[in-house]
Amino acid sequence: MTEQPIATPSKHALPAVLAAQFLSALADNALLFVAIALVQSQHRPDEWIPLLQEFFVLAFVILAPFAGPFADALPKGRVMILSNGLKLMGAGAMLAGVHPLLAYGMVGAGAAAYSPAKYGILSELVTAEKLVKANSLMEGSTIVAILLGVGSGGWLADHSIDLGLWTVAGCYFAAMLANLMIPELPAVHPNLRFQPWAMVIDFLRTTWLLVKNRDVRFSLACTSLFWGSGATLRLLLVAWVPLALGIFDTKTPANLNGAVAVGIAIGAALASVWIKLETVNRALIPGILLGPVIMLLVQVSGLTEAALLLVAVGLCGGLFVVPLNALLQERGHGSVGAGHAVAVQNHFENLAMLAMIGLYTLSIKLGMNVIHVGFAFGGLILIGLIPIAVARVWRRDI
Repeated sequence: MTEQPIATPSKHALPAVLAAQFLSALADNALLFVAIALVQSQHRPDEWIPLLQEFFVLAFVILAPFAGPFADALPKGRVMILSNGLKLMGAGAMLAGVHPLLAYGMVGAGAAAYSPAKYGILSELVTAEKLVKANSLMEGSTIVAILLGVGSGGWLADHSIDLGLWTVAGCYFAAMLANLMIPELPAVHPNLRFQPWAMVIDFLRTTWLLVKNRDVRFSLACTSLFWGSGATLRLLLVAWVPLALGIFDTKTPANLNGAVAVGIAIGAALASVWIKLETVNRALIPGILLGPVIMLLVQVSGLTEAALLLVAVGLCGGLFVVPLNALLQERGHGSVGAGHAVAVQNHFENLAMLAMIGLYTLSIKLGMNVIHVGFAFGGLILIGLIPIAVARVWRRDI
């Protein structure tokens, strides 16, 4: 298959995608901390906080066989509008007093449908040579949104939960308006019919086709381990900050998540210069460094040291993940369609998140020390990546 985009979009297409992604990601990140504050205000057990993320992630796992075909069956700009509409409904449900886990799961369903479209559209807008750069721009837009989202979400959570939910809903609505500016590109598989069982079979077939590719296996293994650990780290900070730093508000762990976002932005920018698809193995170096940095982080007791180490975590993560995302999109676009490929990636990554957040939830319920839990997760990243790196360098199993 040719490496050229499937259509010739206008010069405004990519900026429109980036603007929509920014608004949607800002709302996503603000909502997490507002939802955490909502659960805490209802005096729920501590394990409900990671359960919020479990319900969000569970939607990705359940919808994985359908999200990719949905993204490829319609123009991806239209898919993004519908997905943000579902997120808006989830935020509205939380405002209306619907059970927070169910409402947050609805937002997760919207995010599950949104993800293959937002990444899959990149390979339709730019050539393979520019795909890492386009991913860097996407990550940069997302990082700025994360910074503003976690900061505003933490502040709003400490002042007014209702105002926070209304703000999030407004951002989702604005994202839908931005989606309207995305040109209607041709659908990759426009004649697809909704047949659930057939879609599950097709998803399994697509997964098999993808994992037979050595580069795809490499990308899936690395990004799944990273995002599983990253999702756990985000929740870990909520429990770690009061214990290690003696700070008991919502905005501090939110702002520390923002420090990770700063690092990812720097890492994404460096990745576009230092790492190409032909030199993607370089991403293993910052990936392996992630584990030791996290293990060091959970042992510090100062806010400044924690912030600097979290920037370092993000820097390593940006250098690690951005090239691997581009690698998967390029291989997927040339075989099963980028939307299908990203849906398979989401499935593996969210299975990893479910498993690792589940372990974290269990550890909290058992009363384990959060510092020991954080050290163990840092070690898990290191132990998981070393055999992947060895196999990749020696061109063996993965």
